[in-house]
Parts: sequence; C-alpha cells; structure tokens
Amino acid sequence: MAASGILPTTQQRYVNGVPLSTARKTLRMKEKYVILLVFVTFGSVCFGAIFFLPDLRERVNVSEMRKHMQNVDTIIFPKPGEGGDNLSPGKGKILRHDNNGIDSHKIDDKERLRKQMEIQWEQEKMAEAVAKRLNMSKDDTKKVQGEILGEKERILQKKKEIEDQQKEEEMEKLKEVQKDHEGGFGAKGGEPKDAQAAERREEIRQMMLHAWNNYVKHSWGANELRPISKRGHSASIFGTLSLGATIVDAADTLYIMGLEEEYKKARDWIATSLTFEGSSELSVFETNIRFVGGLLSLYGLTGDQVYKTKAKNIADKLLPAFKTATGIPQSMVNTKTGSSRNWGWASGGCSILAEFGSFHLEFAYLTEITGDQTYLEKVMKIRETLNSLEKPNGLYPNYLNPRTGRWGQQHTSIGALGDSFYEYLLKSWILSGKKDTQAREMYDAAVRAIDEKLVKTSQGGLRYVAEFKSGRIENKMDHLGCFSGGMFALGAEGSDNAEKYLKLGADITNTCHESYDRSATKLGPEAFRFDGNTEAKSIRQNEKYYILRPEVIEGYFYMWRITKEQKYRDWAWEAAQALNKHCRVEGGFSGVRDVYQEKPSLDDVQQSFFLAETLKYLYLIFSDDDLIPLDKWVFNTEAHPFPVKAA
Repeated sequence: MAASGILPTTQQRYVNGVPLSTARKTLRMKEKYVILLVFVTFGSVCFGAIFFLPDLRERVNVSEMRKHMQNVDTIIFPKPGEGGDNLSPGKGKILRHDNNGIDSHKIDDKERLRKQMEIQWEQEKMAEAVAKRLNMSKDDTKKVQGEILGEKERILQKKKEIEDQQKEEEMEKLKEVQKDHEGGFGAKGGEPKDAQAAERREEIRQMMLHAWNNYVKHSWGANELRPISKRGHSASIFGTLSLGATIVDAADTLYIMGLEEEYKKARDWIATSLTFEGSSELSVFETNIRFVGGLLSLYGLTGDQVYKTKAKNIADKLLPAFKTATGIPQSMVNTKTGSSRNWGWASGGCSILAEFGSFHLEFAYLTEITGDQTYLEKVMKIRETLNSLEKPNGLYPNYLNPRTGRWGQQHTSIGALGDSFYEYLLKSWILSGKKDTQAREMYDAAVRAIDEKLVKTSQGGLRYVAEFKSGRIENKMDHLGCFSGGMFALGAEGSDNAEKYLKLGADITNTCHESYDRSATKLGPEAFRFDGNTEAKSIRQNEKYYILRPEVIEGYFYMWRITKEQKYRDWAWEAAQALNKHCRVEGGFSGVRDVYQEKPSLDDVQQSFFLAETLKYLYLIFSDDDLIPLDKWVFNTEAHPFPVKAA
C-alpha cells in the first residue's frame, strides 16, 4: 500500500497495459505566489488607466475615428492607376526604396493620411461651429456633417461629369471633317467592265476586309497583328510605342476600295489617338514612308485637314536626324530627346542609301501644302551632297558617312539598302509635273550604269539585276529588287530609248514571276540566285521566307497599266490564290518560313505593308485605269499615292 503524504493517493490507471502517470491535485506554494503576482500587476495597470489617462470622450469617439479611417482607405491602399509621377497605363504607382533603406511609399502614405484627416477634421469642426451657433443638438450636428460631405461628393461628381463631357466634345470636334479641297481626281471608282476582273477585284476586297477586321478585333491600336496568336505585334522599327502603324498604312487602301465604314473608323482613330509623344527611338525612313507618306496620301485623296496637321507634326519629329555635317540624315531618332544615330552594322556608322534617299516625295509635297520650305530644303541638301560626290563606276554605293561625306563599303544593289533611292529619283520628276529635270538626269545616269554593269542574263535566258560587292558581281536578286521591273517600264517614257527600258522592265518582271512559279507555294522567296544550275531560286535557308511582300505584284501592276497584256492580270491572280491558300488563317494573313514546302510553317505576323501595298496593287490591277490614274498620281515606296503637280 502506498504511503499517504501531501497529495492524496489515486488509483493507478492503465492504457493498453501501460501505466499512466498520476497528476497532483494541489499547487505548490511558489506557484500560488506567481499567480497572485500576475493578478496584482493586471489590477494595477487597469487602476492606473482609469485614474491617470486623459478623458477624450468629448474629443474623439470610436465612431468618428472609424469614419475618418473609411475616408482615407484609398490612401493606405492606392487604387491602380492613381497618384504619383511614375505611372504606366492601367497600372498602379511604381514604388521604389532609396539607397538608405527607407520605404518611401510608407512616408508618402503617412503624409497623405495626415493631410486627409486634417481636411476631414476641419470640415467637421466647421459643421460643429455652424451647429453650435444655430443651437443644434448633437444628432442634428451629425446630420449637418453628413449633408456637407454629401454636397462635397455631389460637387466632385458634377465636376467629373463636366470634365468627361468636355473631353467627349473635344473628341467629337476632332472627328469633324474640315476640308481644304474635295479630294483628288480618280480617288474612287474604277469598276471594271470585264466580268472576270470585277469578280476577282471583289475577292481582293474581301481579302482586305479579312485582314483589316482581324486587326481591329485582335490588335486595335497596335502597330501590327499576330494573326495566329491573335494579339498585337511591333517590330523594332516602331520603337516601344503603339502607333497604330496598320491603321495609318491601310487607311488609303480602305478609302480607295470604297470601304466607307472601315475608313471612317481609321480616320477617327488617327484624328483622336495618333500621337508620337513619349520617349521612343524610331526608324526615320520607316516613319517617313508609312506615317508621313500615309497621312499625306490621305490628305491628297480627301482634302481632310487633320491629315496635313498630323503629317507635319510627325515630320517635325524626324528633323533632328538631319542635323549632320553633310545634311545626310541618320537612321534612328529619339522622338523625345531628338538624339539620332545610325545602325551599328551599317559599314562603320554610315547612313543607308535607300533610307536617306527616300524622303523627297514626302518632304516636297509637305512643303507644297504647308508653305514651309524647311522640308524641301532638307531633301535638296541631300541631293546637293550626292551630286558633289564621285560615283565609283557610275554606281551609287549603299553606304555614306553623314559626318565625312565619304562612301562606305563598296556595295551597290537595286534591292535591299539601295532600292527606293532610284525609285524616288524618277518619281520626284513625275511628282513635280516633270519639271524637276535634275532628278530625271540623276535617274537616267544611274539606270544607264545599272544597265551596263549590273543587268545580267542567266544561262536559261532570264535577265536580272545583280549586286556589286567589293569589286565583284554577286549573281543574286532580292524580292525587294523586283519593284525595278515596274520602275524601268514607268521610266521608259522620257528616256533616250523607251523601247529598250520597257523591255528591260518586262524581262525583270518575268524573272520575278519565275521566282514565284518555281516554288511549291507559288510565292517568291526573300532572295534568289543564279549560280550554276540554280536559276531564280533560293539555295540558302535564310532566304526562303516570304513575308507578304508587294514588289513582284507591284511590277505586275505597272506592266499591266502600261502594256495591257493579260498575262500580268493572270499572274496577279495566281499570287492572290497563293496568298489565300498558304497565308490566310482565321485571324488574318501570315508570312511563311519556306516557300519551297507544300505546307510551310507560318511566322505569325501580318505586316502593315500587306494592307498598304500588296492588297492595294492587287485591287488596282483588277480595276479600270480611271482609279488612281498614273498621269494624276504617283506612289511613294509604301504605295501611298500623291497627286502629281499640274504642269
């Protein structure tokens, strides 16, 4: 038997045969003292709080403090897109910590909380003062406070409604069309008498609607469309800004095709949303031919003042690039800082012939419609510099240093890097009403040198324009160079041998058609060669892609307008069918990665020039000549038509 002691004896308990420890029923003396000490301390604190803390019942109560805190909840937790300087659209404030480890947003929040509470406090005290003077009860005072706060909210809401209405009125005012003239001759119409041509023209129109509607649906306001992933796309030439490149590029095509509703949507966006404000580095050349050119074309077609204003504003953003020792502009410009530079890969920091040589149409026309001589002076300075230089073998190299005025790498091409320079010499003469004889003389001299030194004939009898690189001929032609077939034909009139250059244009256009016909897709590669047994085909993988380019179809357009040979319409229809078969997807049109594959993979980009050029030229091929007649209009290198100056 267990001995008895301080704790009473308890019966031993077992679980699964294991004895459990027995617990004491009473506390030891030290434990009792600890518990007593805790109670005494707690009582002292409560006693002190009651007798020594100040009485705030007349100053602040719980309900008032709760009201204060409710009114400043947006300060403690800022709503997305509110407050501060470092904002991005649709996002909250970007908060940063400084190098001393201080959380700056906490300091800001505390300060704003303090100010907001002071304002609220003053409002309530004012209400109390009014109530006191009127001998109002406490309940009536609270009612007055509520009415004052309610009135404040109503005033703020009314102010916001007025501001929103003003903005809406400003937008509507921008949408109002104010015309300087009624539009150029032959800007619409062209319904063909031939039934087959009419049917095919309508198919091209439907292709345009498919491309445009998907852009509107999936990437409105973005530069371009990714038709497979159905989202916006922007190439590096557009910098970091969403500039609506497709909208500006496509608008004149929509107008010419008579797509009134779609054109109005484009016009309203340009009037209300197109802006180049912000810091972004852009391609001077691409901005000029697509944006300035597109807007000037729309002004010529419609007479709408908004296009002239926008074109001038954007052109002014490009002018800092012309601030060089020679007047030769650099390739890139920052639209905010005005700083400019050339591509790092361009022959030791040189400017590129096709880029600085493709401003004359836009800047000369801009001077004509604004009266500002600045633009014409810029392009005439370029021409002056070029005429002062010796041309090796009569050819223009693709690179020119804008600081020294010396040619860079000895590389001449009528394709990439050189192409539109030659086109603009001829078209500057046409734009002037054939009065700019200096441009015509420069064109004729350049074409003679090209004909003598670069035009070659393959073993199979195909004529092409080769490239000249560091003293040797490279038997290669770019898709970009296929525009030259149309250029040679267009420039035949006024040359010293019209028959010769018309035939050269026809031969080059035929060769470019062969580059399409010899592929599995019936679309042409980026470049094709004439080496050994290879004729008008690509042999390098990085030259086999097709990105919806227009140059071959452009050649068909000029040859059709000038010769009226049915084969050019037939070739154009072949190209349209190939586009529908291999490039059309649910979300628009995409380029292909290899034209020699029966089922090529797609690059998921709908280029803006597809709507500006490719589809426009196709539509005009199947239209009558009274739509954009060539004696009244001249196209820039992005297929934007400018009105020819009256003789």
